Amino acid sequence: MNWITNYVRPRINSLFSRREVPENLWTKCDECGSMLFHRELSENLNVCTNCDHHMALTPRDRFTALFDNGVFSEVQVPVPVADPLHFRDQKKYPDRMRAAQRNTGEAEAMLVAEGEVGRTRIVAAAQDFSFMGGSMGMFVGNAIIAAAERAVERKLPLVLFSAAGGARMQEGILSLMQMPRATVAIQMLREAGLPYIVVLTHPTTGGVTASYAMLGDVQIAEPNALICFAGPRVIEQTIRETLPEGFQRSEYLLDHGMLDRVTHRKDMKDELVSILRMLTHQPPPVRGDLPAPEDEAAAIVPPKDAAETP
Repeated sequence: MNWITNYVRPRINSLFSRREVPENLWTKCDECGSMLFHRELSENLNVCTNCDHHMALTPRDRFTALFDNGVFSEVQVPVPVADPLHFRDQKKYPDRMRAAQRNTGEAEAMLVAEGEVGRTRIVAAAQDFSFMGGSMGMFVGNAIIAAAERAVERKLPLVLFSAAGGARMQEGILSLMQMPRATVAIQMLREAGLPYIVVLTHPTTGGVTASYAMLGDVQIAEPNALICFAGPRVIEQTIRETLPEGFQRSEYLLDHGMLDRVTHRKDMKDELVSILRMLTHQPPPVRGDLPAPEDEAAAIVPPKDAAETP
């Protein structure tokens, strides 16, 4: 035994056998600072297991949890003109778009889908706050119109999950025009007698709150979500007064009559199923009639012991 055997060889072996450890295995909770394992956090629908803080959830992950067995079909949205104002701040608008698409893996800030929730077929739209703050541009306006038209065509309810920082400044007045366009789309549902349910998530602010996010037949919000037009800091600086604790949060707005319900994310699907079936004049959901967590093919596979029995 010598220093080569005792030191050099183990050192060489450790260098060649070292595994790369992914950097995204842990997520820090914004509210309590707890470090959460990614798999445990994902299974809990991005809700902190320590303080129950509701973190951001992408539209695709939200739809996977919402629709029966995670099965849904995307609704195509017309693509608007790219960079109509040739806007540039620190970066060119097309560069910002490409960066957002690369980081999120999505084409834009809203996803529209159709599928079944508790045996009730619906059209759903959800905003992605990680895509340029979920800002409302021409694409988002087109997405809401496409969702409303699909709902009217198929005679289905529309459920919208809002999460936005307001209008997209890179599109200027064109982004503000999406407020009346979306309002007209919601009126199409009204005239067709179809339910429109809004689920407000953290944060929903600006022109989104001033238009389609507050026009639902039923207004639901996730716990402690910031819902406002102008933020608390702006209001405090304007009126020069200290605002009440929890001002413009879900629970505050519920107490003051602006919301119908505040529902935990894990209970959201059951809540929506009950409301949708009631508004569409269907009988209450029966637990045994709801889809199984696994597909039917997996359910009928015989046990291993039975398969081996001669």
